Amino acid sequence: MLQSIMKPLIGISCCTKFFGIFGMPNHAASDTYVRAVDRVVGGVPVLVPANGDLADIDTLLNRLDGLILTGSRSNVQPALYGGPAHPQDTPEDDKRDAVTIPLVREAVRRGLPVLAICRGLQELNVALGGSLHQRLQDLPGRIDHSTPMQPFGRVRTGKAHAVRLAPGGWLHRMAGVTEIGVNSLHNQGIDRLAPGLAIEAEAPDGTIEAVRGEGWAGYTFGVQWHPEYDFETDALSRRIFEHFAAALRAHGAAAFGARAAAD
Repeated sequence: MLQSIMKPLIGISCCTKFFGIFGMPNHAASDTYVRAVDRVVGGVPVLVPANGDLADIDTLLNRLDGLILTGSRSNVQPALYGGPAHPQDTPEDDKRDAVTIPLVREAVRRGLPVLAICRGLQELNVALGGSLHQRLQDLPGRIDHSTPMQPFGRVRTGKAHAVRLAPGGWLHRMAGVTEIGVNSLHNQGIDRLAPGLAIEAEAPDGTIEAVRGEGWAGYTFGVQWHPEYDFETDALSRRIFEHFAAALRAHGAAAFGARAAAD
């Protein structure tokens, strides 16, 4: 009975950030993800540090009930997908990559619910065997998917362009329409789609904007935009987290049933 009322533990991936007057390294995730877990998912947020090779992936996943892969200004290391080196001033986070890439692979293998957002979508694709474009704005026929840095949050995180939803897909059923507006704060984007991922949404220029996992039992879903910014005011953004919460409940019930059967 106790198991049925316990809140799920939701891992939230952290970045390496340098804060303070001495630029000390910190493990950081935006409060927006924490609030979405608290207010919509109904779970307990657990920050997963970007501690590189010291991360104990098995111990983490033995305790976590779900995983949110967060956005970040840093780019996934191109060596992980066979791409050319980044320009010298491109931010990277090799310690985050060393945690999230094996974490994703093992979470998917175990069937743990995974929600991947922005950089998290790119990590998901790379972890499962796909590749990335490094700067979409440099490609012929692509729009600039990055948003200029500015202090006005409503402008910075407002709807920037439309995306087309795959007919019959999860997003299409959640939204009830075939096209939505999304915010856009990224330079990288999916190039070669990883095996086992199906396209859920595309931008007008063909950039893949959302995916779902196919061919395995667990819940795997990723979006290139940031639903955590406006889940309190945008119905679809909230539904994305509610969809994840429903997957967590289903996964928890299945795990509890399997343990009960074994006993």
